[in-house]
Amino acid sequence: MQFNLSYSEVGKLIEDKTGKELPMTYGGPHTLRISYKVPLMGDVGLDINVDRIEGSDIFLSYGGGAGIEFMVRTALGQVKKQPGAELLDILDGNRLMLALGKSQQLAPIFDRIILKDIHFDESSIKIDFIPKP
Repeated sequence: MQFNLSYSEVGKLIEDKTGKELPMTYGGPHTLRISYKVPLMGDVGLDINVDRIEGSDIFLSYGGGAGIEFMVRTALGQVKKQPGAELLDILDGNRLMLALGKSQQLAPIFDRIILKDIHFDESSIKIDFIPKP
């Protein structure tokens, strides 16, 4: 089974929650490119790669150049101080893990499905899963 979210749908959700516009584009089968306008710097880009999935844990890596990666690491350090941060594990280098099964809202979903893959095409995010037997 597959669940599809268009980049515009996800962008609208992010903008509604944060007030920030984060344009997303296809960067490869497992890579999502996110852009952001930074004052005095212009547009900066960040590539987020889905490296692997283990159960309800999603392992990601990111890249965008040394300056961007430093800003992301700094931002992630601040995120870890926020409520809900138990879902995020910052690993070595530019890698992190989202432990979605730790979420009270998502745990019941992972009790019923097996997440197989998250990949991208020119217009959407595709989440492949199968029901648990």
